[in-house]
Amino acid sequence: MTKETASAPLVLVDGSSYLFRAFHALPPLNNSKGQPTGAVKGVISMLRRLQADYPGSQLAVIFDAKGPTFRSEIYPDYKAHRPPMPDDLRVQIEPIHRIIKAMGLPLISVSGVEADDVIGTYAAQATTAGVDTVISTGDKDMAQLVNEHISLINTMNDTRFDVAGVRDKFGIGPELIIDFLALMGDSVDNIPGVPGVGQKTALALLQGLGGIDAIYANLDKIPELGFRGAKSLPAKMAEHEALARLSYELATIKCDVELDQGIDALVASEPDNELLLEIFREQEFRGWIDELASSKNESAALTTEAPAAVDYQLVTDKPLFLEWLSRLQAAELFAFDTETTSLDYMQAEIVGVSFAIEPGEAAYVPLAHSYEGCPGQLDRDWVMGQLKPLLEDPKRSKVGQNLKYDMSVLARAGINLQGIAHDTMLQSYVLDSVASRHDMDTLANNHLGISTITFEEVAGKGAKQKTFDQVELEQAGPYAAEDADITLRLHRVLWPRLEAEAELLKLYQSLELPLLSALSRTERRGALVDPWLLQQQSEEIARRLDELETESWELAGEKFNLGSPKQLQQIFFEKLGLPVIKKTPKGQPSTAEPILQELALDYPLPKLILEHRGLAKLKSTYTDKLPQQIDPATGRVHTSYHQAVTATGRLSSSDPNLQNIPVRSEEGRRIRQAFVADKGYRLLAADYSQIELRIMAHLSGDAGLIAAFQEGRDVHRSTAAEVFGIPLEAVTTEQRRSAKAINFGLIYGMSAFGLAKQLGVTRKSAQEYIDLYFERYPGVLDYMERTREQAREQGYVETLNGRRLYLPEINSRNGMRRQAAERTAINAPMQGTAADIIKRAMIDVDRWLLESELDAAIIMQVHDELVLEVAEAQVDEVRDQLVSIMSQAAALDVDLLVEVGEGDNWEEAH
Repeated sequence: MTKETASAPLVLVDGSSYLFRAFHALPPLNNSKGQPTGAVKGVISMLRRLQADYPGSQLAVIFDAKGPTFRSEIYPDYKAHRPPMPDDLRVQIEPIHRIIKAMGLPLISVSGVEADDVIGTYAAQATTAGVDTVISTGDKDMAQLVNEHISLINTMNDTRFDVAGVRDKFGIGPELIIDFLALMGDSVDNIPGVPGVGQKTALALLQGLGGIDAIYANLDKIPELGFRGAKSLPAKMAEHEALARLSYELATIKCDVELDQGIDALVASEPDNELLLEIFREQEFRGWIDELASSKNESAALTTEAPAAVDYQLVTDKPLFLEWLSRLQAAELFAFDTETTSLDYMQAEIVGVSFAIEPGEAAYVPLAHSYEGCPGQLDRDWVMGQLKPLLEDPKRSKVGQNLKYDMSVLARAGINLQGIAHDTMLQSYVLDSVASRHDMDTLANNHLGISTITFEEVAGKGAKQKTFDQVELEQAGPYAAEDADITLRLHRVLWPRLEAEAELLKLYQSLELPLLSALSRTERRGALVDPWLLQQQSEEIARRLDELETESWELAGEKFNLGSPKQLQQIFFEKLGLPVIKKTPKGQPSTAEPILQELALDYPLPKLILEHRGLAKLKSTYTDKLPQQIDPATGRVHTSYHQAVTATGRLSSSDPNLQNIPVRSEEGRRIRQAFVADKGYRLLAADYSQIELRIMAHLSGDAGLIAAFQEGRDVHRSTAAEVFGIPLEAVTTEQRRSAKAINFGLIYGMSAFGLAKQLGVTRKSAQEYIDLYFERYPGVLDYMERTREQAREQGYVETLNGRRLYLPEINSRNGMRRQAAERTAINAPMQGTAADIIKRAMIDVDRWLLESELDAAIIMQVHDELVLEVAEAQVDEVRDQLVSIMSQAAALDVDLLVEVGEGDNWEEAH
């Protein structure tokens, strides 16, 4: 192998593998028309990266052709169990093919064989010609092709396999991969394998005896290998030899396919940039549009000037730092980021800071790197002292990515970050909350077409991962400076898009940005918990879990693992003969929670299992874990609130997750008892009453529903009177319960079937209830029909504040997906508006507390509730003002009702 071939191998891309992996592994992405574009983005990003990584190489993309292959003739059930391609993926194939061709890359598919076979044949030809081959794939089957001239790369997780890599990964060399697949089979491709032989058994056989031929020549030696089941395996192997041989044939990649063109024809042509620009605009890939438009000296809408090269400076001397400080002080806006020792904002120590003022130009100031041989750095206290006036100046505008974290870290260092003008994470979230991921790496890829330096690249992975203070400056500098640079460039792309949308701009500036600071203060205040109460509850739960286990064993007539789905399947469906309600994708009877809930209505064992699951989760998540999460410095737990996660705008929280503490169970309420007020303080819990029903009344404009709220009637009793045609005073408890189920069920798009199941009535009766409801409240029906139509036409619905909730499945040809999207369309404006209202309340209450200098603070926000810790002497004053502020958080056609409780613990105040 010459040096020339080593530096420029043939690169063969398994397009079919990446097509499915990009679709399933990456977050959903849609353009403004609601068309799915995530798989297109993922596949093309991978190709662009390969072009950059192998600049002198021939590169070809191979896809599966339509129609059956020779394997289907050998074994008609081959791939027979594969589900049909999702509609959202199918529509992305054509633009992917168009882009690949416009890039000038050879695109190949051959009828009668699979992409694997074409790749194997080209790789074999290249080896014969003395050319090394890199196969880009995510398919483990390809490992059989690896040799000293052929290697694999998976660009989606940046793993590479040569011969040694295959051995490390699989425990066997490439020469035994076909045998491995043949023995254990492949459920995805429906290769049968040998029944009862799994991965461990297959490895033991191959490592002990060799390939399939050697195994069948030495069946009598299998018991000597000593693994579990080895004694009975020879008979099974002999019985199923035909299946093993068939599986071997199916798993073998052909390397002698007759091809119309050899490797010499795999030459790229000049890219058609005009066509690429047209397709990128259709798909709305703004970063790539910008890149192409800049190269053509065109100005495309919403583009940002990409720098020709980057200049990242490592600042380790005072004159250079003071020069940067002077520039920052004169800048209209600068990007700012901290590098720290931890993701926990209560534990993180500042290691360095980075800035950017112009795209492509950024600096990193290391302050506390401490590895052996680390060169000198500027004094951290001196630098932070120099930066403090700038960072605390509200007139000096800053932009960051997830600045709430930096604000909390700086606060612990004695700096009150002000002048937060922009946050790119929040900009992205406001523009498209359904995009699901708004981290900087994802945004850079989606909007700038850039693959950023990842933390793992500089710090390593897993148990050996370094903290940032241990990362060498040569690596830390470019990584940290890039963070600031990319943030600034993302802002220049996202900000014009926000400015063009008046409602979204208002939502961003008046709600999401100011909430950032309020959340930071709430997180840092934390909540006091009583670890002794939690320990006592843990012990009680442990005893109850033991009782449930014993009771379950008695009902089953044998001992079994209550947490094992496989053992539950055996007990439930084989031994006890319980009805199979639903099967898993692999054809096994399901024991998922909804199934157990249904079975628990008629059978005692599933009921016990459900109770056991619930208590075990409560114990592991809260009663055992909360005491471990108490910060040693503050004695409190400090959750992290996430603004850019849920599609509807609701906050989520983690470490601990305060949103999921159950309130309907006695055990859940006892966990709330462990959240206590400090000595001399009380807890106030302020909750919006029936807020989503009130929003429904406003959105629908239904006169009857509005009147019920305006007159202060019990809305569920009022609905029961209307639906059942009886006087208000004649409504029974059962009728009120049914009306409550209807009121809330319709908000969530519940069908007659779902309502019937909840109420325990026939589907016909449930449909009659719904029909009567809509007769009495016609405005609600009109709102629902209007909202569905609006969603179908524009691809999204909106909250009262203009927050958009995109619905990519609203026009899906798949009926179940479309109906789910329609239910979301009805509920999302209410849930999203409720989220906006509690956010507004939190901002206003936080601002009032800061200005009033009262001894009170928000310590939690959970769903529609704010929890405050208040000095005992100020409880009455705070309660009255709290109700007033929260009641005015939105102007609806019906009043917002705020209920406030008080107590020494959260449950008592709730």
